[in-house]
Amino acid sequence: MNDLTHLDETGAARMVDVAGKAITPREAVASGRITMSAEAAAAIRAGAVKKGDVLATARIAGIMAAKRTAELIPLCHPLPLTKVAVDLIPDETGITVTATAATEAQTGVEMEALTAVSTALLTLYDMAKALDKAMVIGEIRLLSKKGGKSGDWVA
Repeated sequence: MNDLTHLDETGAARMVDVAGKAITPREAVASGRITMSAEAAAAIRAGAVKKGDVLATARIAGIMAAKRTAELIPLCHPLPLTKVAVDLIPDETGITVTATAATEAQTGVEMEALTAVSTALLTLYDMAKALDKAMVIGEIRLLSKKGGKSGDWVA
């Protein structure tokens, strides 16, 4: 079980000790998608949803969620984020969300980027559920990471 960093020698969950790791710049990019009816997508693109600006609300929700990742994911370290950007690209069948998180810390920001994407997608669902309850959230994944002991990685 030594290969799994969040388990101790007995198999119990633990928070990884990063005390000896160097503080370095780190960045992660994640994405996901929500698909919906053409009518719901058109209403969002036109800004015609009764709850308000769906895209702006989802963007802010994603940013806020990234900042609270350590409160949501039990074994994540709280990080001093230097950047969180959430981009939403609507089209005829849904919205693609991409989040970038960055820090200068002893551990990476993959979970912050993934949390930003997930929360932005859930917010899109919440804001538009009156238009389409059959929306599908998916394709949430890490696209890339930079920095840290394991180096850079691209999907």
